[in-house]
Formats: sequence, structure tokens, C-alpha cells
Amino acid sequence: MAAAFTVIRTASARAHNGTVHVTVEDLAFVPADLEVKVGDIIEWTNKDPFEHTATVEGGWEVIIQPGKSATHTVTRQDTVDYFCRYHPNMKGRIKVVS
Repeated sequence: MAAAFTVIRTASARAHNGTVHVTVEDLAFVPADLEVKVGDIIEWTNKDPFEHTATVEGGWEVIIQPGKSATHTVTRQDTVDYFCRYHPNMKGRIKVVS
């Protein structure tokens, strides 16, 4: 009997300077799920022709203009879900590790 495996990757497109890059394209965060450290910078680059946000309910929000980048500096250890306020099907998770 063959076994099926699902691989779930927590991506970290980390640059050497502590910046984690996320592309916003085709109504999706790529990668959507991140593993970062306190002090890291998350940079979202919007390749869609319309505005997006990276919003944490009851927390912070980053507005990402079309063709531009926006950043958020990680300040505490936590795991949070985020989404685009304009396109609620766009979702991701940020896990902050030590």
C-alpha cells in the first residue's frame, strides 16, 4: 500500500540582513506562512495592480501600494494570523521564534 505524504513548508525567504521577503501577486502572499525572529523585518512587495494590506486583527497593519514595498519590524515573540483587509481570502501566518 502506497503512503501519501503532505509536505507543509514554512518558508523563509530571508536575506542576509534579517529581512524576510514576501511577494504579493495574483491575490496571494508568497510565501504566506513565515518563520521569523524578533528584530527581523518582513518586506511585502506588491506585484498586483491594486492596493493590499497585511493586517493582524487587533494588532498592526501594513498598507502595500501597487508596485511598491512595505515593511514591518517584528517586535515580540508570538504567532499571528494576517490577512488582506480588502481581499479577506488572502491569508498567512507569522511565527516568531527565538
